[in-house]
Amino acid sequence: MKIAVTAANGNLGAAIVKELKTQIGAENVIAIARTPKKAEFLGVEVRKGDYDSYTDFESALKGVDKILVVSGMDTPKKRIQQHRNIIKAAEANSLNKIVYTSIVGNTTNTAFDPIINSNRQTERDIEASKLNWAIGRNGLYIEPDLEYIEQYKTKGCIWNSAGDGKCAYTSREELANAYVQMLLNDSIKYNVYNLAATPITQQELANEINKTYSTKLTYKQLSSEEYLEERKAELGNFIGTVVSGIYDGINNGSFNVASDYEKVMNRKHKLVSELIKDFKNK
Repeated sequence: MKIAVTAANGNLGAAIVKELKTQIGAENVIAIARTPKKAEFLGVEVRKGDYDSYTDFESALKGVDKILVVSGMDTPKKRIQQHRNIIKAAEANSLNKIVYTSIVGNTTNTAFDPIINSNRQTERDIEASKLNWAIGRNGLYIEPDLEYIEQYKTKGCIWNSAGDGKCAYTSREELANAYVQMLLNDSIKYNVYNLAATPITQQELANEINKTYSTKLTYKQLSSEEYLEERKAELGNFIGTVVSGIYDGINNGSFNVASDYEKVMNRKHKLVSELIKDFKNK
């Protein structure tokens, strides 16, 4: 059985490839990357796959049985067609199964809505395909917050526009475990799963970071306008607007979702406290 992973050189793709190698052996894993050289470190066969090119994927998926599609990082309008290129190529090669990494969240009139909507469109495209399928909706990654700890320590707080809204977090390692199970377990199909921990507030996140890192962080709420301008100044207009939209969405309840992780893994998702400890101990 040959399983391909797209965007395999990215953080999530690489984590999934690593877990697949453990489960089925490197010889049965194919990494697909826009620039193959960047995926050579994975220690598996690498094939070229640019999301903009149906031809790339029609060739890359020859002899493949199943594919894990990591959601693209382009603008929402472009990524819908990019994902369709992969779905069409998977159908042309008669793959047995397609698994897609979507995202949790509901549209709540924020700047993040277009990304959620583009993911939902790809979900519909996959459901309408001729393939067996399973879809995971990722919680928000915990890693960016933990990589930002020094900045939090400098200010003595976590600051954003999330307010008292609850957010379902996850980690790339927990996601990799779930997606490999979704690929290998043929009884997991024709369903959508929220892959995340129990939702928590930003103050609860600060409390958990304090326990593990011996910090004294508090939570400071900014207005949507304040946080948007600050994120744009640091990250640029596009990314800054997207990030600001995420935290507005948390405030509006978009990411306060029930987890389906146990349905996939037969165990509960790790608590946020465990995710933080895992990150620190790496």
